[in-house]
Order: sequence, then C-alpha cells, then structure tokens
Amino acid sequence: MKKALFLHTFLRGHMKSKMPYHLLAISIIAIWGVTFINTKVLILNGLNPQEIFLLRFIIAYLGVWTFSPRKLWTDSWRDELTTVALGVAGGSMYFWSENTAIQYSLVNNVAFIVCNAPLLTLFLGMAFLKEIRATRWLVGGSIISLIGVALVIFNGSFILKLNPLGDFLALVAAGSWAVYSLLMRGMTERYNVTFLTRKVFFYGILTILPAFLIKPWQFPLEKLAEPVVWMNLVFLGVIAALICFVLWNVVIRELGALTSANYIYLSPLSTMIASALFLQEPVTWISILGSILILSGLFIVSKKKKTTTKVA
Repeated sequence: MKKALFLHTFLRGHMKSKMPYHLLAISIIAIWGVTFINTKVLILNGLNPQEIFLLRFIIAYLGVWTFSPRKLWTDSWRDELTTVALGVAGGSMYFWSENTAIQYSLVNNVAFIVCNAPLLTLFLGMAFLKEIRATRWLVGGSIISLIGVALVIFNGSFILKLNPLGDFLALVAAGSWAVYSLLMRGMTERYNVTFLTRKVFFYGILTILPAFLIKPWQFPLEKLAEPVVWMNLVFLGVIAALICFVLWNVVIRELGALTSANYIYLSPLSTMIASALFLQEPVTWISILGSILILSGLFIVSKKKKTTTKVA
C-alpha cells in the first residue's frame, strides 16, 4: 500500500498526463467487478450480506491504521458530518441497499439500475454544483455506455419483472454512490485520502450496526478459520476495500466526480470476463456488442472532455 501511495505521489509530481489515473480507475473497476464471486462463495458458506460487509470493513479499517495519519477528527464539525455521510453513502447504505435489493428483485434488474450511478452523479452535480454542466458529448457517451451495459447484463434474455421494493432499493444504491462521488470530490481537496478512507470505513461500520438489531449475527465464529472463508474475506477487505477505496478516492481527486463515475460502466464487462474465466459462463455476441458500446461511450466522453467544465 505504501508503494502504491508513493507511486501516486511520483506520478502526480512528474507527469502532467492523467492517463495513469484513467488506467488506475480501470484496474479498480476490474477488481470490483469480480468481487461478486467472492461474495457469492461466502454466502454459500453461511455468511449473510451484512455480515460480509461488517467483516470486510473491519479488516479494511484495521489495515488503514497502519499508514493513515493519526489525526482523529476533521477540521470542523461540518466536515465531520460530511465524513459520516460518506460512510453511509459509500459504505453501509450502498452495500445494504444493493444486497437487499437482490433478495426482492432480479439480479439483472439490480445490476442495470445500479449502473445508472454515473448518470445520477451528473444530474445531482448539475442540480447542486454550479461548475458542473452537461454537454451532448457527455450525455450521449453515457447513454451509449448504458445501452452497452444493458446488453451485457441482460444478454438477450430480458425479462420484464418489476418489483417496486427491490428496484427502489437498487436505485437507492445508485444514488448513494453518486452522493459519495460528489461529496468525496470536495473533501479530497482539503484532506489526505487515506485519512478520509479511514473515516469512511469507521462510519460505515458504525452505521451498519443497527441492521443487526433487525437481523442478529448468525454465522458461527469458529467457521471464520476455514480457508475458503478467511481467504475470500481478506481479498474483499484488503484488496477490494482497503486498497481500492484509497486509490479510488485518489482517482476522484485527480479526474473529478463525473469522469471517475463513468468508469462504473465497465463493471459489467469485468463481471462478464470473470464469469467466463471462473464460472465457465459463455460469452455471446450480444455481450460482445454490449462491451463495444460500453468502450465506445467511454471513448466519446473522454475525447470530448475538453468541451466540458473541468471537475477535479
């Protein structure tokens, strides 16, 4: 992790190009796109979604203390409340609403709705931040990518089966991530990213605890020693949460909330590749066409970014 932060400092000081941060965003999304496999394995071994979230964030929180500034509080009570909101939006609310939505609605429906986070980020930014405005290239590229996401997720097997509660919770998850992206954008200008990530983990853990009043902890603690359990938890906690959250906050600071959010469209593409490699699921021509549209949309957004107001 220290090497990763050193690399970020070196790149920021010696390179004017933002390309390393674009590649970093792609790498993070690739990792996040395969975490569903780890989560699925843990669920099959008896853990429920909120238990998985709590354990992975505890692991990440303990890990971030090894290199995070020992500063406990932000510089003002408003900033402290903002970190609470970040912990809810990017932690407890996002993961709880997404995982709960899957219990009520089709997985494809939930995945598609959650991938609307970039568009929600744009709309919220336009509503509350004067410096963010939409252009035809930004909106057009986003819509093209979203169509590609639909093709990859539904893969020619679209089933119209709406569930108001499940679909609403999926929309809450997408909105939560949009709020997280916009709030983090402003905070990274004033605070160290590792300090902010530690605060997100802490308040994410704190705000998920009331969920256990509704559904108490059930997983036997002795089963945490089983290799299939602790190895997947370590991956989710150290790689997917600790390292990726720190570096994603760096990406938000360097590329801005809108540009970084658009990379979420790559998540289904990463999931498709992981499913083919680890679950032997077939890759169809429809999913390939969807992948091409996702990449084309992102290309349009990135090439025409100069026509938009810079948000970084």
